Amino acid sequence: MASPPPPPPKLPVPGRRNVLITSALPYVNNVPHLGNIIGCVLSADVFARYCRLRGYNVIYICGTDEYGTATETKAMEEKCSPKEICDKYHAIHYEVYKWFDIKFDKFGRTSSPQQTEVCQAIFQKLMENNWLTENTMQQLYCDTCQRFLADRLVEGKCPTEGCNYEAARGDQCENCSKLLNPTELIDPKCKVCKNTPRIRDTDHLFLELPLLKDKLVDYINETSVAGMWSQNAIQATNAWLKEGLKSRCITRDLKWGVPVPHEKYKDKVFYVWFDAPIGYVSITASYTPDWEKWWKDPDNVELFQFMGKDNVPFHTVMFPSTLLGTGERWTMMKTISVTEYLNYEAGKFSKSHGIGVFGNDAKDTNIPPEVWRYYLLTNRPEVSDTLFTWADLQAKLNSELLNNLGNFINRVLSFVAKPAGAGYDSIIPDAPNAESHPLTVALAEKTNKWVEQYLEAMEKVKLKQGLKSAMAISSDGNAYLQESQFWKLYKEDPTSCAVVMKTSVGLVYLLACLLEPFMPSFSNEVLRQLNLSPESLSLCDNKGESDKAKRPWDFVPAGHKIGKPSPLFKELKDEEVEFFRNKFAGSQAERSSKARADADAKKVADQLKGTKLSEGGLKKEQKKQSGGSKPKNAEVDVSVAKLDIRVGLIKKAEKHPDADSLYVEEIDVGEEAPRTVVSGLVKFIPLEEMQNRKVCVLCNLKPVAMRGIKSHAMVLAASNEDHSKVELVEPPESAAVGERVTFAGYSGEPEASLNAKSKTWEKLSADLHSNGELVACYRDVPFTTSAGVCKVKTIGNGEIR
Repeated sequence: MASPPPPPPKLPVPGRRNVLITSALPYVNNVPHLGNIIGCVLSADVFARYCRLRGYNVIYICGTDEYGTATETKAMEEKCSPKEICDKYHAIHYEVYKWFDIKFDKFGRTSSPQQTEVCQAIFQKLMENNWLTENTMQQLYCDTCQRFLADRLVEGKCPTEGCNYEAARGDQCENCSKLLNPTELIDPKCKVCKNTPRIRDTDHLFLELPLLKDKLVDYINETSVAGMWSQNAIQATNAWLKEGLKSRCITRDLKWGVPVPHEKYKDKVFYVWFDAPIGYVSITASYTPDWEKWWKDPDNVELFQFMGKDNVPFHTVMFPSTLLGTGERWTMMKTISVTEYLNYEAGKFSKSHGIGVFGNDAKDTNIPPEVWRYYLLTNRPEVSDTLFTWADLQAKLNSELLNNLGNFINRVLSFVAKPAGAGYDSIIPDAPNAESHPLTVALAEKTNKWVEQYLEAMEKVKLKQGLKSAMAISSDGNAYLQESQFWKLYKEDPTSCAVVMKTSVGLVYLLACLLEPFMPSFSNEVLRQLNLSPESLSLCDNKGESDKAKRPWDFVPAGHKIGKPSPLFKELKDEEVEFFRNKFAGSQAERSSKARADADAKKVADQLKGTKLSEGGLKKEQKKQSGGSKPKNAEVDVSVAKLDIRVGLIKKAEKHPDADSLYVEEIDVGEEAPRTVVSGLVKFIPLEEMQNRKVCVLCNLKPVAMRGIKSHAMVLAASNEDHSKVELVEPPESAAVGERVTFAGYSGEPEASLNAKSKTWEKLSADLHSNGELVACYRDVPFTTSAGVCKVKTIGNGEIR
């Protein structure tokens, strides 16, 4: 059966409130993390859903931002074309947002013919109106790569006083959010080849922001008040104006972008800050050919824009200046909603460094999307940075969703569903004279006030306050049930019980309605249990829906048969929280490496399960050390031969520049050059004790990048049972550097390379030798060199890491 055709595009309707909503276009070169999701697409989705509930004529436009240096850089990393990168990540973004129940009217792309057409048309208007100038600028040029380096292809130290961030990009410092020019960076490096570029002259086109200042300031002064701009948006905008507007370059020496329709600059493209906001317009143009009815009708269309705080200047200064410069009557932004940063556990979410929980990660947890949406929205960083922690997610799920909201709804519907004699056999009872029931009237008054506060907050885009007001109705509902003691009323006062239950079912419906913008899948499930259609949800004033909050017993008619109740939320347990905290620690690259390592380690462990050792293996090994023969009955699985462990000498050790818990060591393992090794030992072993000492080094691991530095081996260490103490495994002092560490007298040829980390050593331990020394062992059989056994100085019985 063919799927029904999509509905026709919505257009502004005279006499109705027409609302155009955009969220900042997520950049296409990576998977969005939770900070990106709450910062733009989720917040805009909540407001769009609210507007639909209210009966406004609304469209929600978004899409992937696909042009620019970051795409070219990602394409180089993945050895494919920019278009292939965009195709890949656009699909990933679409699937992530679909899972999060984000409902766009159009989710498009900036690498479209409409983008080229609209962008070039705006450029031509700016040229005609003399708002563009030509100028020669100095740009960094890499002789190794033989190309001018766009901003994001340069990294260096931030020049801003008090910041000094070591990995600032050429366009913006991720640490202090200050916009930069690449030539301002201290000690700049090419991101591709890591060499130092030089400065060369190149001609570009500039938008003369200083000449547009008067028009811009008039717009800002009028709209920031009328549109109730958030305080952080006003502060960021005023900071830009106070610093003084400067001419901004709108072209770049790239290939991937909208071509500049000018003979002199035909080999250049538009700079992404100039063309990306135009994507809102071009994506609307791909939604409907009548896009100008949305974008060139400021009298009848209100534009609401959602973004993170780092995007504010582009939307309050750059984009408005561009539109003002055309001289046309554009629909300018009325209201801007800005979020601060959502931080992750102990640090920042970061796409570039892979830190935090990403959209695909959230899906893999099997925690439902409505729980993620609820947690992110209760934690929405509206006025200051907020913090994501797994413990907080657990607390909000178990306490607020499960024990408050879910408990109230399940108690009400389960009681109604009970057979006659114990409940109402799933039929909503009649509730005559509800207005004369004091407890119910008091509840209705409180409910009406919460709904008024909800509507006021949502109209002002105070989403967190709106959610809080809705959840308060659930809390009041639970208190109402307890105070009424409905289970007693059922036998003692059936009329009052019917009032209480019909009113409570009304609250269940009202909660499904108010919470639909925040948790749409939750609301759909509640409506299923109520046996009501999703189309029934409405908060339209002209239908009198919002006024029904004064009479919650009227929401669901008497005689209506409900569906089958079932629990709405599942408890998140402590062990699950701990599992997720460990699983999503570190960066994506480190997690991926760990997952591969764990898989390989499991293979090794599975192989070792069948290994048999003769009893008293350690004693026989001791005999061997004193001249006895090798134990004949020691059967060692050949997989042990994979472990190419050598005696190494740490020549140099220092702290990792980008990770507080890591050392970077240069270790001589008997090769032409020392190996670089990254070890997580900072918390356990002082730096001075890491210098010039012999260690056991596992040499045939595949190299793994750890916070930007590739580790080419692993240092063997032992820990006690609770991992509170860690000590290096030391070969005898007289052991030769580069000598293979043998195991139970067995020495085989190591295979080329292993994917392995600490889990490889689950079967290995530090066991007490008969003379009181701790010896590194596998099932009581020591690691040995020609000079003797490898020892652990201070640790109690534990496992080798």
